[in-house]
Amino acid sequence: MTSKQLLLWDLDGTLTDPMVGITSAVQHALRAFQIDPPDRQALTPFIGPPLQESFQRFYGFSEEQARKAVAAYREYFADTGLYENEVYPGIPELLADLKDAGKTLALATSKPAVFAERILEHFQLRKYFSLAAGSELDGTRVHKADVIAYALEQTGFSAADALMIGDRCYDIDGARAVGTQALGVAYGYGSREELEKAGASKIAENVEDLRKLLL
Repeated sequence: MTSKQLLLWDLDGTLTDPMVGITSAVQHALRAFQIDPPDRQALTPFIGPPLQESFQRFYGFSEEQARKAVAAYREYFADTGLYENEVYPGIPELLADLKDAGKTLALATSKPAVFAERILEHFQLRKYFSLAAGSELDGTRVHKADVIAYALEQTGFSAADALMIGDRCYDIDGARAVGTQALGVAYGYGSREELEKAGASKIAENVEDLRKLLL
């Protein structure tokens, strides 16, 4: 069993597969700008990083355009997209066993906390978490390092007592920025190469691998 007492979890691509909901919401936002969107698979790079930065990076939007795109995205996501989501098989059982083993679990996502809370409640996962830390709707605390630092502050654990678990380089980079160890999961939306390059201490190929590493 890992010696770390606080386990910090990414949401998208780690606990759940949000592909349909996120990419459909991106399509909705692009249509608001009269952009004919590509198919959903081509929009998977939007899963993980902060949304506003993704619209600027992938579509060349200005800051103002990106803010409007995020607002259009949320029109779809808030009512429909957040439920177009699936919990990865084996995750509820793993969370239950970790909690039974005395570990403290906290969510650390760049997604707005208000949406993250609704997703956890909808999929009956909220009961496993002491805290659901995320960004704010006004765009503050969107970077993973800020979310992790906030989660540490709220739970009272030190960076050395925590382990971040996530599927993208943003999770690993954010953890390292605050002095926390990070474990990568290769079943989400980041490749093994991406996770290794970012400096993940270990990488789980699937949920069963993750179980072995944590328990």
